[in-house]
Parts: sequence; C-alpha cells; structure tokens
Amino acid sequence: MKVLSDGVFVSGQIRRGDLGNIAAQGVRSLICNRPDGEQFGQPTGAQLAEAAGTVGMEFRSIPLVMGSLSPTHIEETAAALTQMPGPVLMFCASGMRSSMLWALSQVSSGQLSADEAIDAAAGAGYDLSGLRPMLNRA
Repeated sequence: MKVLSDGVFVSGQIRRGDLGNIAAQGVRSLICNRPDGEQFGQPTGAQLAEAAGTVGMEFRSIPLVMGSLSPTHIEETAAALTQMPGPVLMFCASGMRSSMLWALSQVSSGQLSADEAIDAAAGAGYDLSGLRPMLNRA
C-alpha cells in the first residue's frame, strides 16, 4: 500500500487472502477500480466484497476500463471517499487508475489543486503529469 493522502492508500490488485493483513493495518474500507474479468484468475468484486465483510471492512466497486472515464466515475469516487470510513484502500491492476480517480475526485471537489494531486501521486510512485489538462479543467 502506498499513501496518496491522509487516510487514503493505493495499491495494485489485492486477493482475498490479503484482507486480514490489510485490515490489521487499520484499513476500514476498500474501493475496487478494476472491472471483473480483466485478467484470468483475478477475484471478482463480489468475492472481494464478501471477504471484506468477514474482516469488518466496507467495499465499493467503481470499475474503470481505461479509455472510458466519465464524470460518474469521478463523482462516485468523491462520494465513496466521503461516505466510507477511513482509512480507505483504493486498488486496480497497478494502482494507476485508482490514483487517477483519486486525483480527479480531490481536484473536482476542491480538496486539492492539480499540482498538489500530481505531487501526492508522484510521492506514491504514480506519474499523473499527463492528466494535468483534465485536472486543470476539473
């Protein structure tokens, strides 16, 4: 898990067996940004939601297929980050889509500037500089 902001972490794909360790690190909510069936053998959102519930975590799925980003993705992410108990772990295949959605949600809601979001993502190892034009419009 890499830190994006206070109470928000990002990572690549997680497995059901990871959830006990993630919960033990204090994470209370999960946001999955990976669509089901993207890669063979990947756990489904339903499987992860069920497993998250067994360790007392909330789960929300906001799947993003690259190239199909919509305002709804950003709005749902902002709402999830506001409504779900933190700390929150957002995840996808590598963490890039989650980082993008986090940055767009934070800038569009006025929580961060584009520069602050890009810098925070860079600190976690994700280069969102190519997202700057979209962040500036958010």
